[in-house]
Amino acid sequence: MKTYWVKTGSIIKRFFKGYVWDVPNNSNTIYLTFDDGPTPEITEWVLGILKQHDIKATFFCIGNNIEKHPDIFKKVVEQGHSIANHTFNHINGWNTQNDAYLENTDACEKSIERHTGTIYTQKLFRPPYGKIKSAQAAEVRKRGYKIIMWDVLSADFDKTITPQKCLANVTKNTRQGSVIIFHDSVKAFPNLEYALPKAINYLKGKGFNFAALD
Repeated sequence: MKTYWVKTGSIIKRFFKGYVWDVPNNSNTIYLTFDDGPTPEITEWVLGILKQHDIKATFFCIGNNIEKHPDIFKKVVEQGHSIANHTFNHINGWNTQNDAYLENTDACEKSIERHTGTIYTQKLFRPPYGKIKSAQAAEVRKRGYKIIMWDVLSADFDKTITPQKCLANVTKNTRQGSVIIFHDSVKAFPNLEYALPKAINYLKGKGFNFAALD
């Protein structure tokens, strides 16, 4: 049973105003984001596609994966993409005590700093599964973070949909300012491999520009 929405409705955006769902602009710009990496081979494949199209994106990294795959993380950084916090262990805020959630968020930040060699000032955060309690969100914001949600969810992680459906989720729902989620993960790769290159070609053909979040 599907428990997610592909296109975030205006009512949700208005009700949860403290989150970034999209980035209104006048330059026909959209924002590709990738969750859950770095992942061997898959993140590197994504980097290759982005480089081919001269696109900068935003990678919401899991701290534990940064520690496991620092060389891949370094490639993301060196290629000029935005780095964002996705907690250390990809934890669900709804099922986690506030202190533990914040400790996990802080641990991811420390991993980012350890492997970039700089203070993490970009301060972009996405809660895994999009699930975060209001008290947790308040504390994350106190740490200086923008909480980034999404306007368009590719649902590449959903093994019950076809790659063609994954592609359509993106091409049919993207608008100026859309924040689009893909996943550089093993689970998502069958859909990602098909949909990402085709989505980029389609969206470029429609005149969209791509940028990383900041």
